Amino acid sequence: MANVDKAFGLRALGNLSATGAQKQFGYEIADNQAGAIFQGDLVTLKDGYILQFDPSSHTAAVGVFNGVFYTDPTTGKPTFKNYYPGSVNITQGKITADVLDDPNQLFIIQSDEDIVQADFGKNADVVVGTGNTTTGVSAMELDSSTIATTAALNLKLVGIYDTPGNALGNFCQVVVKINEHLYGSAGVAGQ
Repeated sequence: MANVDKAFGLRALGNLSATGAQKQFGYEIADNQAGAIFQGDLVTLKDGYILQFDPSSHTAAVGVFNGVFYTDPTTGKPTFKNYYPGSVNITQGKITADVLDDPNQLFIIQSDEDIVQADFGKNADVVVGTGNTTTGVSAMELDSSTIATTAALNLKLVGIYDTPGNALGNFCQVVVKINEHLYGSAGVAGQ
């Protein structure tokens, strides 16, 4: 059975410290910041604020976006969402992004192309896609064309995600760790 092409960004799996608990921290998104951020997007810090990670212009991620809270400027009501829609001009409080920021966190991500056994232990960048505004889920994928031993790549491939219907090949779901992490490694070469 072929793998299904249905990107979902990065999903928390567990962590290498074996605590089992997902570590999440509230970071601020700048008032009126343009650009949506979806649940499962890799994110970074710039000038103290959370932004969607872009491999072409950012070098280290702080973690994975897991939702947002703010007071809606139109209704005045507390708002919890899976995604930040962009350009929210708040009138009170701040915009708080929940970020899974443990440098030892493992994640599941779908590859955009072929994955083979020899890829595990290597590194790869991500491909930024347009998330789903109905579900709030990311469309970020692992960029299979970038898989190499190079230290300056976003994610480290740990192994195949063991779930029914998942197999090596196109759109394979793999377990990864953030390789270039703001609180961890500046990037470790692959094997």
